[in-house]
Amino acid sequence: MANWITLARLPLLVGIVLLLYVDVPQVQVATAPLVLVLIFMDTLDGVVARRRHEVGMLGSKLDIGVDRIVELVLWIVYAHLNLISVAIPVIFVIRGGLVDTVRSFSLVWGETSFGMMRTKWGRRLVVSGFMRSLYGMSKAVAFCLLALALGLRGQWAGTPQAGVAEAVWIVAVVASWIATAICIVRGAPVLLEARTLLRDLDARVAQQMPPS
Repeated sequence: MANWITLARLPLLVGIVLLLYVDVPQVQVATAPLVLVLIFMDTLDGVVARRRHEVGMLGSKLDIGVDRIVELVLWIVYAHLNLISVAIPVIFVIRGGLVDTVRSFSLVWGETSFGMMRTKWGRRLVVSGFMRSLYGMSKAVAFCLLALALGLRGQWAGTPQAGVAEAVWIVAVVASWIATAICIVRGAPVLLEARTLLRDLDARVAQQMPPS
């Protein structure tokens, strides 16, 4: 069940992207709550997995993969719509590529992607509920407000409410950069621990291979 919830985020993501490009401000405004649902589903699948005892390696990898697709697609779309700097999706792509490469080796240790963290400070920044919630909340605020700002700027252009639309957009941009900063902070421990984690990688792989 949890994995199906995770996978259901992909068609919803496609629908949201299509709606964002509909040149109707009211439709774009209505996309904001859909983005919130999309983000909430990332929490829902984890809750369902724990309650139904479906926590495992497949679910962990699938959750990270879909979450990465969702955030990268949305950042790229918002940059293409000139709502944020292209630097933001570039940073997320680079960080995601490096961190996910390191995490892909967690299978060698028989660990989940989060379980492979070894240092206390690394676990606090990467695994702790506080940091994960803060990161998710910052992205949720940024993604929802960017969609809202897109619609309001078109709907209220040339009206007294235009200033409010710009204020919403400014807050959304600030939230986007906060999310980007947290992304870097949470990725740093994974990369810093990589040297230790991957030092004996070849030896560990050789031990797990059946004798020829």
